Amino acid sequence: MDLNDHIEKILFSEQQISERVSELASLITRDFKAGGVAPVVVGVATGAFLFLADLVRKIHLPITVDFVRAESYGSGTVSNGKPTISFGLKVDVRGKHVILVEDILDTGNTVSCLIDYMKTKGASSVSVCTLLDKPARRKVDVEVVGEGKYYCGFECLDYFVVGYGLDFNEQYRNLPYVGVLKPEMYE
Repeated sequence: MDLNDHIEKILFSEQQISERVSELASLITRDFKAGGVAPVVVGVATGAFLFLADLVRKIHLPITVDFVRAESYGSGTVSNGKPTISFGLKVDVRGKHVILVEDILDTGNTVSCLIDYMKTKGASSVSVCTLLDKPARRKVDVEVVGEGKYYCGFECLDYFVVGYGLDFNEQYRNLPYVGVLKPEMYE
């Protein structure tokens, strides 16, 4: 079984992703170096793990890395709209600047929930860095906290996308690109 045969088309190639991750890391380095702060970079498991790994290797600052797990999809293709945090922070973010790293910003429910969670943990600011943004699906406005910023890799049309950490039913994360999954694979 070749996973590439399940892809209708490639939206963002491995090369495009690599270049954009470098650009995002440079922006984060510049912004946080200017502020003189060492941020806590928090990846949203499991989808953001590849993006997070590539991103943090290119951030030229002292950083701390942690993960949270928020779930709202299960094995379906549509968010249930009520994300829950099933695995919380290990690192203390009280008084610190947090950068949430997400694979995809879709409805906004999960990221908003995580921003609120970081506020309850005492973060002084919360920035969001997402690989993909699907504004057509937004249901909740996402507002960064304090001096937080918003970083976006690519804007994405309303396709069902997989690859580079993004999955369907826990598969396709290992594809080196982001592609549109053929409808027959998930219908």
